[in-house]
Amino acid sequence: MNHARARRLHAFSLVELMTVLFIATIVLAIVMPDMRALIRHYQLNAAVNDLAGAIAMTRTQAMARGQRVMLAPADPGGADWSLGWVAFVDRDGDRRPGAADELISMHGPVGKGIVVSALFTSQNLPDYLAYNSAGRSCSATSSAAARWGTLSLFQGGQTRRIKINMLGRARVCDPVRDGANCAGEEAEP
Repeated sequence: MNHARARRLHAFSLVELMTVLFIATIVLAIVMPDMRALIRHYQLNAAVNDLAGAIAMTRTQAMARGQRVMLAPADPGGADWSLGWVAFVDRDGDRRPGAADELISMHGPVGKGIVVSALFTSQNLPDYLAYNSAGRSCSATSSAAARWGTLSLFQGGQTRRIKINMLGRARVCDPVRDGANCAGEEAEP
């Protein structure tokens, strides 16, 4: 009988169990929005780092090969960077990767809800970044003509930018943290 009574003393009552579940539900309801914001933050940073890495690789490949190398949106229309991007040597001069071109690398779509907007010195579509053999940003038709601009990535009220200067150097910035040094499109397109 002592053994049965001891077992009853260590068990939880239904009221205690319901109280614990109620408190756990409240804690989860408070924490979940913060978790979603944290996940979006990391998704946006991953997309920015992937795109910045592709820009650096494109520049490096242009210098290593001694010829112009391009980075363009994977979107068939050449406008939507959110669908991914392609690095290639544009042998046929159409600013789009094709059968005649040498494909260097490809990247698939960025995370769900991330919008990528490009603003360059020349807004003619299809969009692209090109680097000459000296590692300088250039136009698709002339290695001597400089082309620079900004790629802005937006997600859930957050913005990150990749700024490409006249020399072709890219830097990542956050307009909230960096202010005027990180100018670009102010809102999602």
